[in-house]
Order: sequence, then structure tokens, then C-alpha cells
Amino acid sequence: MITETPSPPDSYVSASTALLANLMDQTYDRNLPVSSLTVARFVDNITSKEEVDQTEYYLYKFRHSPNCWYLRDWTIHSWVRQCLKYDKREKALHTIKNKIQYGIFPDCFTFNLLIDSYIKDGDYKSACAVVEELMLQEAFDVPSTQILSLYALGHYLTTNPQLEVSEERALGASLFICGLTNNGSIGLTAQFIGNALLGKVEMLNGIHAVFKGMPLNWAHGYLDRALGVMEKVAAGNGDVKLTKDALDYVGGVLDELSSESDSSGEETDGEEEKKPETIDEDDEDDEAERARLPQYVARFKEMRAQLESEGKVEAGSFQALVSALAQQELSAAEAADLEQYQQQVQGWEAERVQLIRREKEMREKAEQEKQERLAASAASAASAAAQ
Repeated sequence: MITETPSPPDSYVSASTALLANLMDQTYDRNLPVSSLTVARFVDNITSKEEVDQTEYYLYKFRHSPNCWYLRDWTIHSWVRQCLKYDKREKALHTIKNKIQYGIFPDCFTFNLLIDSYIKDGDYKSACAVVEELMLQEAFDVPSTQILSLYALGHYLTTNPQLEVSEERALGASLFICGLTNNGSIGLTAQFIGNALLGKVEMLNGIHAVFKGMPLNWAHGYLDRALGVMEKVAAGNGDVKLTKDALDYVGGVLDELSSESDSSGEETDGEEEKKPETIDEDDEDDEAERARLPQYVARFKEMRAQLESEGKVEAGSFQALVSALAQQELSAAEAADLEQYQQQVQGWEAERVQLIRREKEMREKAEQEKQERLAASAASAASAAAQ
């Protein structure tokens, strides 16, 4: 999270942005609100990397102003596009991850632009960081977003990343929630791996470490849910399968947890007498869940053998499945998105025109009131002089 206010911009600005920056600074100095149109114009007039950095400051200022609720969707879209145009993707991602501080809540089309940009450069870790934000907003409604997200997640897993607990939780939640949008082998494989990662976090750190700040169920048993996916596949009559590499991955997670459990058990053998008499109920539930680990391991092995015997293990990797999905369906999904985006742009333009008209009317009214005050003051002065 942000701990400091972004630094004010330096003097390196174009003529247009310099005028707008000066206008905003004067308005803030007078403790008056800056309009969303002024911020939109500033974003639209970005012409360099330096101005991207300067715009971050004014987005932050606007977010912490009385007009913070009125940052326009087209301004957010334009901001991300400008960051991509001037090779400042990290700035776009920074403001999205710190959305509470900057007010940057993109739509799916805008998210897609950023994910696609990272994918094209092979930066799957950053692409998954964007997917994490989609997961937090539960914004996997658009087919193209689902495909790009699964593609990024699948390719990131193949890099065998060494993850911290918070990263495992984010990756697990992203896989699980995104996987819910697909009822085939891809979706169930994603749910399977996602639940396993969340189960690992639950086993090592307790259930509170899983669901706090996440759109997740607070009930215990994420490993049980992962095994439930295996049972669902085994009971299905269709062609739905789990990939071999996913089964290997989850098997590795269970092996790691078993080793961790064995080592921690040896360390605590002599410490039973030191336990307090009062034990938190949540701690008891966490311990009860950890005690089920041997059952989960045995059940996993049994279910894996059953899936293999029934021919419900996909030889191809999860990465191969998501790549095939993207190749087959992404173009059509993006064509539909583009058509919808064009309609959205027309709506944005109509809203912009309306705001400009309202701004003009308010300026004319303010000028008229000013002239009336000057005329009244002049008349009063003349009357006083005549007396």
C-alpha cells in the first residue's frame, strides 16, 4: 500500500499540460474542487514518460478531493492506454493495485489491454498481478478476460515460481475464481490447483490467512474441496479430465505439507505441557483440519488411481489446454469486445459533450453574476458620490 503522497510534478511539462497543472494547483490552493473534465483533459494531453509520472500525482490529489467519486471511466481507460503508449506499464499496475488511493477501477476491456501487453512480452508474473486485481473485483464476466486470465495463470505456473504465502494465496484464489467461469477440463483443473494452493495456506497458517481481504469462503476445508473436484471429474460422464501436471503439482503440495507436518510434530513433542489452558475456537478448528491431512493424502492417491484407470487424466499440460483455448476462442471473443467497446466510446463521448456543455453554462452563469455584482457595486459607488 502507499505510505506517502506522490511527489508534486517538476517543471518538465508540455504547454497544454502546464496550463492544466497550473489551473489545478490554483484550484486546490483555494480549497476548491477540481472537475473530472480537467483531470480527463490532463490525462488525454500526456505526451511523454515524464508526464505519466506527473499525472499520477494529480490522480492521487483528485482521489483525495471532494470530487473523488466522479473520476470518469474514459479517464481510467485513457490513463492505462497512455501508460502503455509511453512504456510505463508499471505505473498503470501500481495505480490499479493501489486503487483505493488513486481511484483506478478499470473495466474488463481496459484490464485486457494490460494483461495482453504483459503476455506479449512473456512477463506472466505481472500479467498474473493484473489477474489478481480482477479476482479481487470478481470481474471475470467477459469471455475474453476469462481466456486471457487463464492463459496468463497457466503459463505462469509452468515457470515453477517460488511463492511467498501471500503470493500462494493470491494465485490460488485467482485460479479458483477464474476457473469457476469454465465448466470444462480447463476450469476444473484451475479450480483443483487453486483450492490446493489455498488449502496449503490454510494448513500452514490457518483459515484466517486464507479469506481475509479475499472474496473467498471462510469455512475450513480447501484441500477437501480440491479433492471434491477430483470426485466430480470421476463421477462425470463427459470428456472432462484433470491434467497430469496438475495432479503432479497437487501431489507435490501434499508431500510438502506432510513433510512440514512431520517436522513440526517432532519439534512440539516436548512442548505439550507449555500449552495454555484456554485455546481459541478457531485454533482448535485449524488443528482439526491439519489432523485430516493424512486422510487427504490417502484420498488423493485413491482418487488419482481411479482417474487414471478411467482415462480421465489429460496427458497434455494445463498450459497446453489454455493455449489451445486462446487460439480457438480468443479472436471471436475479442471481436465481440471491440464491437461493445465502440458502442461504449460513443456513450463516453455523449457524456463528455454533456459535461462540457454544463461546464460552459456554469462559466457563463458565473460571469453573468460577476458582472451583476460589479454593476451593483458601481451603482452603489455612484449613488454615494452623488450624495
